[in-house]
Amino acid sequence: MLQQRADLRHGKELFETCAACHGSDGAGQNDATVPAVAGQPVPFIAGQLVYFRQAKRDDERMEHFADEHHLVGAHDIADVATYISRLPPRHASDHGDGQYTARGARLYRSQCASCHGPSGEGTRHNSYPRLGGQHYEYLLRQLRGVEADERPDFVTQHGPLLRGRSPADLMGLADFLSRLGH
Repeated sequence: MLQQRADLRHGKELFETCAACHGSDGAGQNDATVPAVAGQPVPFIAGQLVYFRQAKRDDERMEHFADEHHLVGAHDIADVATYISRLPPRHASDHGDGQYTARGARLYRSQCASCHGPSGEGTRHNSYPRLGGQHYEYLLRQLRGVEADERPDFVTQHGPLLRGRSPADLMGLADFLSRLGH
């Protein structure tokens, strides 16, 4: 699917539907409901669209917009994923209260940076998403979802890394990540 040259013009047209929630710049929403997607790696975006299409991620809006009526086939997914990946990354304006940020930084550096990058930038060659600069509340909701096994699409190693973590660990990790890139 991703080996062929993507049509950025077509990807931009497809993204107009996505922009209703994610914003025309891909910055998402501060209220934890819609993540920033701008600058995410193509394999990650494409994979998430497929997960939503197959109901392996739970979000009625995304399941609807990732379906075959909106994204007809693999070319549509590749086009919109490539367009999104080329949008300049946005940085969240929402953060935690800072109380556990240092704790989150230590946890990130010891458990997460080897895959997601030292600055949370993700990797372009595989499906590790950019976490740095993501919305605090969205990150916290996702971390809690992994801990509670509510994210079956997450790589199996995330559960063991996050299960049993204290609320302070998760808040610190989300706070640290939301501040990266500022």
